[in-house]
Amino acid sequence: MPIQPGDAIPSVKIMQASAEGPKEVDTAAILGHGTVVLFGVPGAFTPTCSARHLPGFVQQAAALKAKGVDTVACVAVNDAFVMAAWGKDQGVTDEVVMLADGAAVFTKALGLEMDLTARGMGVRSQRFALIAKGGKVTHVGVEQPGAFEVSSADAILAQL
Repeated sequence: MPIQPGDAIPSVKIMQASAEGPKEVDTAAILGHGTVVLFGVPGAFTPTCSARHLPGFVQQAAALKAKGVDTVACVAVNDAFVMAAWGKDQGVTDEVVMLADGAAVFTKALGLEMDLTARGMGVRSQRFALIAKGGKVTHVGVEQPGAFEVSSADAILAQL
């Protein structure tokens, strides 16, 4: 069952790119404090993710912060090297934390995985965005396949 409002952010070890290389982070530690916006994408460098989803959060980072958001994070079922390269390609600085869920452990803990094996992509994340306050989810927007409506930066801004 997918994560719901009132649920806690799961505590799972995933990777984050750093200047020294990939480092392990605990999702509850990095996402469990203050007001957090977490969005998940099916994959780095994929069309909608690169053209609209990530760029929207980069462009709206200041507006999100102005509404009290402490952390904006992006997660994908990719490795830390891919997430770092995608972030660099997209001009991401420290306004969006790029999280690598290479084995889909966090995505599965959220209940937001989808199997795209038939399309050659393996297990991936559904497209989603959530808001959490103090480690508890207050809003979840999960897209229907092929849609991009409830998980955009503008949609999340409207929920804050």
